[in-house]
This record gives sequence, C-alpha cells and structure tokens, in this order.
Amino acid sequence: MQILTADWETYYDKDYSLSKLTMEEYVRSPQFEAIMLGLRWPDGRKEIITGTHAEIEFKLQQIDWKQYAVLCHNTLFDAAIFTWKFNVKPAAWMDTLAMARAMFGGRNNSLAMLAKRYNLQDKGTEVLNALGKRRADFTKEQFDVYAEYCLHDVQLCYELFELMYNGWYDLEDMDRRGEYPRRELELIDKLIRMYTEPKLMLNVERLRAHLNEVVDRKRALLERAGADKDILMSNVKFAELLMSMGVVPPTKISPTTGKTTWAFAKTEPAMKELLEHPNPDVQAVVAARVGTKSTLEETRTWRFIEMAGRDPRMPIPLRYSAARTHRLGGTDKINMQNLPSRGAQGGKLKACIEAPPGYVLINCDSSNIEARMLAWLAEQDDLVEDFRNGVDTYCKLASKIFNKPITKADKQERFVGKTVVLGCGYQTGAAKLQSTLKASDFSLDFSMERCEEIIDTYRYSVPKIKDLWYKGDRAIETMHRNKECWFGREGVVLAEGRHGIRLPNGMYISYPQLHRAANKYGKEAWVYKDDTGLVDIYGGKLTENVVQALARIVVMYQLLKIAKKLRVVLTVHDSVVVIARQEEMMQALAYIEECMNWIPKWAEGCPITCESEVGKNYGDMFSVAELEEMIDKGLVIQQSKEVQDLCKTVLRSKGH
Repeated sequence: MQILTADWETYYDKDYSLSKLTMEEYVRSPQFEAIMLGLRWPDGRKEIITGTHAEIEFKLQQIDWKQYAVLCHNTLFDAAIFTWKFNVKPAAWMDTLAMARAMFGGRNNSLAMLAKRYNLQDKGTEVLNALGKRRADFTKEQFDVYAEYCLHDVQLCYELFELMYNGWYDLEDMDRRGEYPRRELELIDKLIRMYTEPKLMLNVERLRAHLNEVVDRKRALLERAGADKDILMSNVKFAELLMSMGVVPPTKISPTTGKTTWAFAKTEPAMKELLEHPNPDVQAVVAARVGTKSTLEETRTWRFIEMAGRDPRMPIPLRYSAARTHRLGGTDKINMQNLPSRGAQGGKLKACIEAPPGYVLINCDSSNIEARMLAWLAEQDDLVEDFRNGVDTYCKLASKIFNKPITKADKQERFVGKTVVLGCGYQTGAAKLQSTLKASDFSLDFSMERCEEIIDTYRYSVPKIKDLWYKGDRAIETMHRNKECWFGREGVVLAEGRHGIRLPNGMYISYPQLHRAANKYGKEAWVYKDDTGLVDIYGGKLTENVVQALARIVVMYQLLKIAKKLRVVLTVHDSVVVIARQEEMMQALAYIEECMNWIPKWAEGCPITCESEVGKNYGDMFSVAELEEMIDKGLVIQQSKEVQDLCKTVLRSKGH
C-alpha cells in the first residue's frame, strides 16, 4: 500500500467546536461544513480539494482508495469525516497521534508540539483566523493562505510518520530502537474502524427506560441521605456511608500534619474516580457531596440517547495506548471500559447496546490472563501447571488460608482466595487487602493481623512471584544506571537502560527521569516523572506494568487474528466482542475461541485460555452451556424471544 497523507479543515465557531462538542456530535451536526481537504500523494505532490459538498464528494469518488493507506494526525476525527460524510473507506488508516502516545506517553502530542520535539518547521496558527468562517466567507487571498497552512500540516504529518516509523524514540541523542511494530499499525486501523464503521445499535426505548430508573433511584437515594444533611457533609458519616455501599473511603497524607486524612474534596483524583464508579448509587452520593447535579450514569445515558437521535449505529471511540502499559482507554467522552456490570443497575446500560438485525454478539474473554501471565513470567511452574490443568487456584489457595478443604460451594472463602490470587501478585500489603475485602459484596471485616497472615500464606506459596518483585527492584536500579538486564523469564522482557522496559513486540514502557527522591509520603523511593508529577515505581509496581503490557499484547494480537474473518466491534480490557450472523453463531464461536487460545512464540508455555458468551444485546449474554441447560430443563419457553432465538440456533447446530 502507498501512503496518502490527509488533513481536513472544517468550519468551526466559538460554540460549535471540538472543545465544546464530541467528535461524533461535531461531524454529525447539521452545522458541519468541509472547507478543504489537503492531500500529500505518495510521490510528494500536494493538492487541495475544495468546493461544495457535492463537488468534494465527486472528486473523492475519482480516487481508488483501496490502493492507499490514509495517514492523518488524530485520524479518528479525519476518518469520521471521510467515512460518514463521503463514504470513503481506504485500505488502511494510520495515525501519528496514536503512534506518538505509544512513544512519548500522555504528554502533549499535538502536531505543533511534535514538530518542535523533532526540530521540524513550526506548524503555524492560521487556523485561528478561520474562526466563524464558512468557505464562502474567505477572500481568495485568505483561502490561499489557509490552503498553504493545510498543506504544511499534511507535510509535517508525513515527515513525523517517517521519523516515528523508523524508530527515533530518544530525541536527546536520536538513539534508534527499531521500526514501529507493524502489527501495532494494524491495530490502530482496526480501532479507528470500530468508530468510523459502527455496527452496534442503540435501543432508544431501552435507553429512556433506563434513564428514568436511574433518575428515580437517585432521587430516592438522596432523599434518604438528605433527611439528615450532615450525613453528606460530615467526613466521618460520609465515610461510613461509602463503606456501607462497599466502597473504601479515599484518604491522603495531609501536607500540613503529615497524617492520614480524608480525601473528599471535589478536586481529589479519588473522588473523580468515584464519580465514575460502576455502581450508580455510589455516583449519586459522591455527586451530592461534591455538588455535581448529575451522575455519570445519567449523562452517559443521555449522551447515548442523543447519539442515537443522530444515527442509531453506535461509534466505539477507543484511545490507543492510553496507559503507560499501552492498554486502551475511552475517548470522545465515552468510556466503554467502565460500563457498569454489577449492582442494581448492572448491565442495564449494556443491554441498550444491541447487535444489528439478523446478527448476534459474541463476547470472548481471556480468562484471568494477568494471573496466568504473572505465574509464567516468574517461572512459578507449579501454579502454571495448575492453570494449565484447570485446577481451581482460588479454592486451592483458600484451602491453605483457612486450613481446610474449600470448594466452589464455599463462596465466601473462595472469594478470599480469588481476591488474593488476582490482587496480591503485585506486592499488595495487608492494609490494601483489608480494605479490599471490607469493600467487597461480602463486607469481610478481617483484622490487620489476619490479613498479614493471609499475605504471608500467599507469598510462601508463590516464592518465584515474590522473587520477581525483588528482580523488579534490581531492574529499576539497572535502568537508572543505563545498563541492561532481563526481567523475569529470560528472553522476554528487557530492562534496557534509560529507554525503559523493552517488550517482546518492540514497544517500550518508559519511565522518564527515573531517579531517587522523596515520594508523597516523605520517604525516599524510586520515582519517575509523568504529566501529574513524580510517580513511585518499585518492584511490585514494575511487575504489574510488565504483566499488564504483556497481557495487552496477547489479547490485541488475538483480536487481529479474529478480525481476519469476523467483524470486531468492541474490545474491553481482556475481552473481544464480534458480531456474526445468527445462523453462523456456532462456527464463529469456535473460530473466536481458537484465536483467543492462540499464544505468540515468545509466550510459549503460558497457559492462556478463554471463556465465551453470546447474546442479542451486550447486557444479556449467555454461555453455550447455559443455553444448553435451558434446553435440557425445558426452560426455554420462559425466556425472552431473543434468548429463545439463541437456543434455537444451538439446537440447529446439533441437527435438531
């Protein structure tokens, strides 16, 4: 494929702009107007396409888009214009903004900033003069200046791509670290198409019913809490209210007293996180405390309703390399990674997201991949074999913790084992375990001494994992000294001097300005600098970063294999969601599971497996085993028509 670099310039004003609206609102708005399109052809020739909408559309139809990979900066926006407005779908999408996030982290990665970072020509500011101007409002001279600005942006974008693709990571000494991984470019393309070529449908009737439930429930909850307003205003009583809802109240170290205090201010990061808590009831009381009128669940449901009013097909905006570990995040004011699944409203919003008519959704989740990857990386071979042989590792550890045989029937004890297996592999201490168990659905009130015993039991049972944390400490010091060493299983992850952690796909986890300093608790520690300031890094945290990054590589590359035959419409954490024709459900299910059991060569021996479920909407999904049980027990007639259809498909697959 040849690279065709592109940049749209569009109408905007003080109220109609990307700073006030989401990209979806902006592009689908009746106010939208494409003023010009700048193109840089593979031979270096540059061109401006302009005119009325019909004239631009005609000119674009003359191009054989299947020959080109279209490159932009913030391609999610430009690709939405190409696809939604002009039905242009090239062979591939490429994005220098996405690449920059993976290389430089969450700092400012605007085209202007990247040009400065790479010592290229300044971007220019002519776009500021276009405020409030439609195409017809430009004089010829003004339009020509704007066109030169647009073409300059296109050239800058192409030059940046060449530099980043060829691997110039460290700008201080231009130390090359290899080409940008091609599979990552494939992944960027697939994520963009989840947004620009949406297949999931929004059910407005269900959305409105859900909104009414959320509003009524919040009103009743706040009436109960507001009967005595000091419940919300008293720190102690508010903390007790949160704990009664299974939430650990956020705390911080007071800069004046040096003691632990409540972190309930509206500006506190922990309170902002609670405003997005999966439980809408928690959102409601926290919103009331900080004076916010609506909750995330309300605003998100309203946003879905408004989006469906413009087009019932739901664009899925995912932010490539949103985290230091390159995991995905939400963007465009929609975070599909944290739709609530538990609690009174759990799954209600998800149920408003449906497969198109004639199709089903298949959700395949990589089973506790982090715990498996951790055991494998640490060479904790007994635990690896347990995972491989289907041993219930939660029950096994719980049996040691409680000194008696624990089975799946012992739900509370098994939950403790599960919490420890999944949550204590990264050097978690007794205090964190205590608060986690207290905040659980079981509200387990274990003493600190008991939690210390549980932690000791876990660490004694996995000495290689414990040793990996200490190897992490040595890796941090090695990076600081600009030396190299393997971290964990040899040949997989390399601590590569000041570059950071080199992952097996050629990507890096970077720790800028790594040094020893006093952390927020006043203790000397290893710290690095990010957008928020100095951040602690220690052996357990490094282990967590690496394991999450490795798990992300596996799942995302499994996604790429799936996408060769099935339409991937969403990915959340360690799961991949596809649509398939209902009559092809069982074949598609077999294929997606085959792909989700695939292991890359560098991870050979890691006991990866998966679990799948199917449904007509994203909230009501069932495993094939559950559908078969309904059939065997004669319960199908009691189910909704959607579930009955799924059961019929299972029966047909068996020749009935």
